[in-house]
Amino acid sequence: MNHLKLAGRKNGLRTVIRVGQLRIGQDLTVIAGPCSVESEEQTLTIARAVKRAGAGMLRGGAFKPRTSPYSFQGLGLKGLKILAKARAETGLPVITEVLDTRDVGWVSEYADILQVGARNMQNFSLLKEIGKVGKPVMLKRGMFATYAEWLNCPEYVLDAGNPDVILCERGIRTFEPWTRNTLDLSAVPAMKELSHLPVFVDPTHGTGRVELIRPMAMAAVAAGADGLMVEVHHKPENAMSDGPQALLPEQFNVLMGEINRLQDALDASTDSQGMQVGKGTPVYGSEDGKVREYAW
Repeated sequence: MNHLKLAGRKNGLRTVIRVGQLRIGQDLTVIAGPCSVESEEQTLTIARAVKRAGAGMLRGGAFKPRTSPYSFQGLGLKGLKILAKARAETGLPVITEVLDTRDVGWVSEYADILQVGARNMQNFSLLKEIGKVGKPVMLKRGMFATYAEWLNCPEYVLDAGNPDVILCERGIRTFEPWTRNTLDLSAVPAMKELSHLPVFVDPTHGTGRVELIRPMAMAAVAAGADGLMVEVHHKPENAMSDGPQALLPEQFNVLMGEINRLQDALDASTDSQGMQVGKGTPVYGSEDGKVREYAW
């Protein structure tokens, strides 16, 4: 993909993005939290739980792009203020989705990372506007997008002046109806080959089945993902969105233990050239061992 002027991989360099104490693209980062911010009590309860389990960042939707206009659409500004309170109490940076160009400015006042959802992947006006603010951006892959179509989208953000973009594989639409989507884990090494940007995986939306989150999360880490995004809810049966695909806090705690053990094993492994396998290396495929690093 030689047409990529900014998102394409060059000289084996990788991007590392600093968000507080996190070094995204170098250290494995796990984002966890509810699909939707429903109340202060719900959000703080979940934030405390994922913090104890070892999550590095809190997710939560204040604006929800729902398939049906009659479904819960989110709390809006009230939800953003709740997320800010959760960050103040737990110290966890916050990621939340922005849906509209008119909201970019004030959402960026509350969020540490702005998320562009799958349905807005090719909303080029939104991408250009987000590129003007000084916050990292997570760009989720559209459910019908090829690798080439996906990688053209961060070009808009980068070209607008924002160097801090994270790619997130969240599943694509296939003929298989048993899962909500089909998680394309081959996208992880493919994006590592084609781009210098950090690559995350969302096994929650990628499968839509709570029993598949653990194996697909582990597989994503083994494939070299820079991070995971996992939905967690303390009362999924009462959740206002996506409850059936959310882990309980105790399930997430177990998953974090397994991920840490897997990461330790990957970090201890070396190939025949002495290069670390998996996410233990921030210079995947690098020829000169350099890391391109941005901070804000």
